[in-house]
Amino acid sequence: MTRQPPGWLDPLLGRLGTARAEDFTRLTTPESGGRESAVLVLLGEEPGAGPDVLVLQRAATLRNHAGQPAFPGGAADPEDVDASATALREANEEVDLDPASVTVLAELPKLWIPVSDFLVTPVLAWWHAPHPVHPREPAEVAHVARLPVAELVDPDNRMRVRHPSGWIGPAFSVRGMLVWGFTAGVLNTLLEMGGWARPWPRSRVLELPPTGAAPAPSAGTDAVDESPVR
Repeated sequence: MTRQPPGWLDPLLGRLGTARAEDFTRLTTPESGGRESAVLVLLGEEPGAGPDVLVLQRAATLRNHAGQPAFPGGAADPEDVDASATALREANEEVDLDPASVTVLAELPKLWIPVSDFLVTPVLAWWHAPHPVHPREPAEVAHVARLPVAELVDPDNRMRVRHPSGWIGPAFSVRGMLVWGFTAGVLNTLLEMGGWARPWPRSRVLELPPTGAAPAPSAGTDAVDESPVR
């Protein structure tokens, strides 16, 4: 099977050549400190269904980010040679992804999540040989899904969410999953860069339930907008 990424990825890859952290967040990434980590933004395609992105849902029993959809990923280990190695290792550990089935395309700008002091590098990749995936540790990962880009950009599935802390950011409601926070912020920017985004009602705001005291992680051009929504 070919490892050449499909043509529909060309606009996104061309735009990423000039991407900066400011395209994803208004938060300035610190020059030092923070814990290095990475997430895998894995784009694939199924016959007749179009492009999709792999997302997992964290277990509801976790102390942090319980029940929240996210990209596979986590903190770097000393043996990881780079962010791509971290993202692929974590994806294997979390959802049994075969690293050999993935072609890494680009490491995106490093983004800071203040609430956890993580410095996160999103790693964009093409799933050239898709295969079944599943939660390897049900105590950590409850569900794995391939979310179609066509459904992510559907205006009926888009909204903003307001965290009890006052944080407001973009969100997607697709296939029973409410994707928000850092993951939705990165997706929001990549969909715009790839030319896939469609106009959607930014006045549609969902109030998140008050679970957990920490502010939500932020990414995305409007993800740190804390002004009242009218």
